[in-house]
Amino acid sequence: METEIPAMLTARQQIRPERFTFHSSRMRMKTVRKEELAAMDAESDRCALELSDAAVDVMGYACLVAIMSMGPGYHRESQQRLRQRTQENGKDTPVVSSAGALVDALQVIGAKRVVVVAPYMKPLTELVVDYIRQEGIEVLDYRALEIPDNLEVARHDPAKLPEIVSTLDLAEADAIVLSACVQMPSLPAVAKVEALAGKPVISAAIATTYAMLKSLELEPVVPGAGALLSGAY
Repeated sequence: METEIPAMLTARQQIRPERFTFHSSRMRMKTVRKEELAAMDAESDRCALELSDAAVDVMGYACLVAIMSMGPGYHRESQQRLRQRTQENGKDTPVVSSAGALVDALQVIGAKRVVVVAPYMKPLTELVVDYIRQEGIEVLDYRALEIPDNLEVARHDPAKLPEIVSTLDLAEADAIVLSACVQMPSLPAVAKVEALAGKPVISAAIATTYAMLKSLELEPVVPGAGALLSGAY
């Protein structure tokens, strides 16, 4: 959230007139496991309240797996509740989540069958896969990188992603989810994977950026950020 999304919106400033500021409030989490994710999600109300003090124009809930591990469709409940927290503070701030943004983005590009790369341990990755399937999108294949430490997720080298994708069965896939996690970097590999696979590539960060721009009623276009932000949608 604090690296690739600002990078994309900053890149957009080279081709469009709008300018952005970035504000964040953090929920604590060290090890990516279900118990810590649930405790982390419980802090989201505090974060929404704190950020509403800044009168921001849109909020993004960054942790995809924290939402998806709470059960099917939870992103809708979370987004509605967090927006209510801002209303209670005299604001009315739209809230998007990386979980909701990802499934919405796949629907925007018409992807019915996808493959997924995620940094999580296999049980959490399976929760993510099941969540996506519950939204009506078939997951044909997936790779769990099984990185338990949250900081190590952020240090994963995106240059490894093209080779990881090459091990997946892409034949019937409509799109590739290159990183089902805003913490795991993938932006530098997006163009290469799209070129190699000949299929659109989406990440949680790209989808969240698209959702934020749509919420702001701005053209969802960012150079070098893949098909979803190419201006075609």
